[in-house]
Amino acid sequence: MATTHEANTALSDVAARQLANATKTTAQLSTISPRWLVHLLQWLPVEAGIYRLNQVKNPADVRVACAQRDESELPQTYVDYDEQPREYFLNAVSTILDVHTRISDLYSSPHDQIKEQLRLTIETIKERQEAELINNPDYGLLANVADEQRISTLTGAPTPDDLDDLLTKVWKEPAFFLAHPLAIAAFGRECTRRGVPPPTVSLFGAQFLTWRGIPLVPSDKLPVDGGKTKIILLRVGEKRQGVVGLFQPGLAGEQSPGLSVRFMGINRNAIASYLISLYCSLAVLVPDAIAVLEDVEIGKYHDYPDTYK
Repeated sequence: MATTHEANTALSDVAARQLANATKTTAQLSTISPRWLVHLLQWLPVEAGIYRLNQVKNPADVRVACAQRDESELPQTYVDYDEQPREYFLNAVSTILDVHTRISDLYSSPHDQIKEQLRLTIETIKERQEAELINNPDYGLLANVADEQRISTLTGAPTPDDLDDLLTKVWKEPAFFLAHPLAIAAFGRECTRRGVPPPTVSLFGAQFLTWRGIPLVPSDKLPVDGGKTKIILLRVGEKRQGVVGLFQPGLAGEQSPGLSVRFMGINRNAIASYLISLYCSLAVLVPDAIAVLEDVEIGKYHDYPDTYK
């Protein structure tokens, strides 16, 4: 039996789409994060890529007296300096971006291919920057916590008591906790179990959980190993003797503080190359500017009874 098809009485969708322009998005990159740590640090420019951290040597030896109403002799003292201060050197997160000139010539409408390639590569470099600020074995936050500023959880999961203990380590104007999103979720569960849900605060248009008024800032750059992670508490700013970020000003091809993009030329294969470099480091000005809660378990959940008294 022959199949019959009804004739179209109007233009079909498929045919009409051939004359329509689709709205095209820019390339989306799922690895981009808010990078709150970079936003919340104070960034200091350094000369020649070197930052020398000078400290007072043996501060407890500085003698002072509360004068009595007599003619008692006043103490004599002076403030000594560390003769071998630590020097921080800026590190570079770099790559070379290659774009074929044929691609940029022919396929740059509506989105400029070179600008998009640069944007996505720079975003990736900035993600690596935050990871290095936390995990670099030389200048990273986790590598520069003094032994006396390290504590472990009481029972494994991060509890309000654990964060209270952490606050005793950085009690001078603490700025924020830095934790993996899974650690923040684990802390929220412990608060819910105790009936003390943490309040929230709005920063940069985003909502953050807080504890004792200190925001818990998420970063997926905190390592998670074997179901355990760490929570960091920081004081930031040079005037507060806290944690500061370091960058090199005045770079050739500077796009933002510490970031430069330089055109390297076109080779015989018609490929244009761009050198992208981000120079940065981080310094902890005094030991009590940072503390870390270790052995934070992120996989604990609680069963709640489904009956009422």
